[in-house]
Amino acid sequence: MAIRILVVDADPTVQRALGHALSQNGYEVLACGEGVEALRVARSDKPALVLVAANLPGVDGFSFVTRLRAEDGPSVHTPSILLLPENDNESRNRALRAGADDYLVKPFHPAELMARMRSLLARYKPNEQFEPPTHPRTTRVTPAVAPSPKQSAPAKVVLFYGAKGGVGTTTIAINSAIALHKELGRRVCLIDANLQFGDHRVFLDLGLDRMSLVDLAQTPAIDADLVKQILVKHESGIELLLAPPSPETAELVTSELLPQIVSLISHEFDYIIVDVDKRLDELNLRIMDAATIIYVVMTADLPCLKNVRLVLETIGHLGYSEDKVKLILNRSNAFTGINVKNAESALKRRIDYQIMNEYRAAIGALNSGSPFMFTKADSLLGKNMLDFVKGMEKDLA
Repeated sequence: MAIRILVVDADPTVQRALGHALSQNGYEVLACGEGVEALRVARSDKPALVLVAANLPGVDGFSFVTRLRAEDGPSVHTPSILLLPENDNESRNRALRAGADDYLVKPFHPAELMARMRSLLARYKPNEQFEPPTHPRTTRVTPAVAPSPKQSAPAKVVLFYGAKGGVGTTTIAINSAIALHKELGRRVCLIDANLQFGDHRVFLDLGLDRMSLVDLAQTPAIDADLVKQILVKHESGIELLLAPPSPETAELVTSELLPQIVSLISHEFDYIIVDVDKRLDELNLRIMDAATIIYVVMTADLPCLKNVRLVLETIGHLGYSEDKVKLILNRSNAFTGINVKNAESALKRRIDYQIMNEYRAAIGALNSGSPFMFTKADSLLGKNMLDFVKGMEKDLA
């Protein structure tokens, strides 16, 4: 049975837009243009949640929420989100004083609205038959290999960190995950933690309509089962936790969330692969703390060598052991004027792995949305990647 959402807004265009977005996500929509009628509908149709504009004619949104609370009584709570026309302290305070559970300032992104709604619906579940809808195109997680008892040891958390943009971190992370599953039979979860501009949707030919970290970000209490509902199954067999679909929704993901997710699903997988961007902010540092091993991806050029040196110094100050941090030289046979020996001399440490430069295979896989370890694992690049993954297993043994 679909969850009923009551939309109260005097603007027919807003009603239609919200109705379309809600319907696309599997909700049943009730719509009203003014407060008195909406109160009558709320009494008769018992919506699971109300979206109400603050600037309604007659009974405004603030008064509507206050009256809704009074009519709910002590044993019932109909969650409400007030839609504010302006982002000012007075409006926000009025919304909370009126009894609204949350508020959004127009215009807002539909993904943020859905995340906040799911949070409230999970908190004030009206009936056991109601569950927040799973997106119609989202595949619920199933084990990556044949079902087996849960392992006693937690998953190994492998972090891929790019010292500079464009060094191929995401390509290596995705193909490592696929190689671990397809070639070595491991259960793998791949997390796109490049929150603002994650590329896993593009690299794996997944649409913007797949569920993501945003769907967990505003839920007050998450558990392993909820996380598994959000995971997306790729045809290669790996499970994916995607980055937010747009930069503005990335702010909903806190620095505490990713380590919490990793902990919750740790016994569901052999490996959890995390692909992060080049920032050394609170969020990335917390993931580094949770990682079993960190692979710093680099190329042989001066800007990248400078960044790697700074990253290694910073990581050293954080107290990580040298065994926790490994260097990967990507496109190692590309001519840059700096060879491996020069790079090692500049960094004053050994480069642990080299991934060959096979531009046509890599860019072809990227443009087709089919990673080379999925479609061309027997290529030279695929064999090189498999050698790296086997080396990874030895690092973690």
